[in-house]
Amino acid sequence: MLLELLTGKVKINDFFNPKQGGQKSSSCGCGSSSGSCSSKIPTSSLPTGREAYEQVLNKKMNRRAAFSNMTRGLLVGAGLAQSACSLTSDKDDREKSQMQWDEYFKKNYRLMTGKEKASTVNRLQSLYEKRTGKTVNIGTDDAVENTLFGYAFNISKCKGYMDCVNACVEENNQDRSSQMQYIRIHEIEIGQIKFEGTDEFFHEVPAAGHFYMGTQCFHCENPPCVDVCPVGATWQEEDGIVVIDYDWCIGCRYCMAACPYDGRRFNWGKPEVPEEEVNLVQHYLGNRLRKKGVMEKCTFCIQRSRKGDNPACVEACPTGARIFGNLLDPDSQIRWVLENKKVFRLKEDLGTEPKFWYFMD
Repeated sequence: MLLELLTGKVKINDFFNPKQGGQKSSSCGCGSSSGSCSSKIPTSSLPTGREAYEQVLNKKMNRRAAFSNMTRGLLVGAGLAQSACSLTSDKDDREKSQMQWDEYFKKNYRLMTGKEKASTVNRLQSLYEKRTGKTVNIGTDDAVENTLFGYAFNISKCKGYMDCVNACVEENNQDRSSQMQYIRIHEIEIGQIKFEGTDEFFHEVPAAGHFYMGTQCFHCENPPCVDVCPVGATWQEEDGIVVIDYDWCIGCRYCMAACPYDGRRFNWGKPEVPEEEVNLVQHYLGNRLRKKGVMEKCTFCIQRSRKGDNPACVEACPTGARIFGNLLDPDSQIRWVLENKKVFRLKEDLGTEPKFWYFMD
């Protein structure tokens, strides 16, 4: 189909019904008749959550907007195809372009066969090796049978040291330039439960008269972020981990708006990680290097937890405030906490069923 479009054998008009009445539209490519695509829209008027989701699914697209979207994709594909087939390019360049072509048109991870997953991982590893000369190990370990991961946070033990935050950044190849952090530590005055503005403090800890609580993605049993994604780029795995296919994420940020726990992050620029600091032990749905304009979040260190290890934050905590384990294992430490401590979860009235509990000694 690409070749037919480029050579003119198939017309772009063949994909659309002709506009009724033959009148020229005065709207711009965004569909607005009152201003250009650069028109300023008040932030308060932007839709969020289910309303935004419905608008995406029911949005009417005019011919110009559709043609623009299709053209961008065709140009990218045509450029890769030209490089892959060029007689003037050397073998390495053609091989690299062919792999980039295959990357651009690959399936959603959930739709891939085992062979396609292996091919995709081999391609990503080869591209990284060609670019850096280093070998990266990208895993695709599936959920372990009879496993449902959960997390418990001991408020009494957390002292706000931030070791967990630093370990998470390093383990999960998070952007250094924007200081992206999946974990947030909140310093809260005793007698209050207030999270707004409590995650930025620059003084010696622990501070008198305060306690500390960590937040991150809670991997809800009923995750609202999954429901609002218009392209199926995020979902819940069998072991309870909510994941993202970075190559299918379109960066609409509806999941970010739907999350009631501020558990998701958006990278506005290309993530920057010094080459010598890149964690080369990765998972396709976890800490592999991301691109600009996609969502990121905690994955319970899927590259570690599916191999039987604790997440980096749990191992880094110097006070033992973090507990992780299999909720289905009656002998696990987290089961002991849930059965013997007075635990609570944030915003339980929402029915999201987060698999992240808090307790005190």
